Amino acid sequence: MRNNSGYFSNQNNLLLLNPCVYIVGAGPGDPELLTIKAQKILMAADVILFADSLVPQQILQFCRQDAEIIPTANKTLEEILPLMIERVRSHQSVVRLHSGDPSLYSAIQEQMQLLAEAEIPFEVVPGISAFQVAAAKLKVELTVPGLVQTIILTRISGRTEVPTKEELSSLAAHQASLCLYLSARHIEAAQAKLLEHYPPDTPVAICYRLGWPDEKILVVSLDKLADYTHQENLTRTTLYVITPALKQGIGRSRLYHPEHTHLFRPQE
Repeated sequence: MRNNSGYFSNQNNLLLLNPCVYIVGAGPGDPELLTIKAQKILMAADVILFADSLVPQQILQFCRQDAEIIPTANKTLEEILPLMIERVRSHQSVVRLHSGDPSLYSAIQEQMQLLAEAEIPFEVVPGISAFQVAAAKLKVELTVPGLVQTIILTRISGRTEVPTKEELSSLAAHQASLCLYLSARHIEAAQAKLLEHYPPDTPVAICYRLGWPDEKILVVSLDKLADYTHQENLTRTTLYVITPALKQGIGRSRLYHPEHTHLFRPQE
């Protein structure tokens, strides 16, 4: 029986995947944070191409024992794309396994464009992103009524330039919950731009390799951000969460307040 996700189930409820590329988000590292859909596809796929520098080996425990496993950390897109095209044209199902969620900093746009040009069907399977895991580990809500209602996901310019209208100094002016990816190597510049708008004592969570066995989370004041980054020798796979939500004594939401009425809880 075919379902609306582009794969089939047989009478034993086992997946039979179409010859297709499944671009799958592996989450930040913890295998238990894979979505059920991602896990099912991994268990059924013929070929797995995975970013081995960013996706832990433990994720591969869900793959078939006879699946072809291809690490791609040392490969360019010009090497990866022909592998996917050839396998699908040979009637095999292919998983392109990315860390986190494919919609964020995963360089899938060019992959999708080239697959479409080659008339290779593909599907994108979302994953948990690092900023969500960070909030869970920190036990904070990033959108607190009366305090902050906006989350900004961004990075500072480095080898990949950020558009001028999205420069960190202008985004920081909102003083929203700001999640800073891919910026550890340029943390002094990032700290200086953030300090233009956030108070020096604003709490910042430094989140290193979330979901991995060597995960590390530190909460420091913004003015100490660069010092602690260097002290801990963090150069990659680090997320910074800058938010007033980390402060104590915040108010409550109206959603579950006894005076708040809505469709499912009308006023008596």
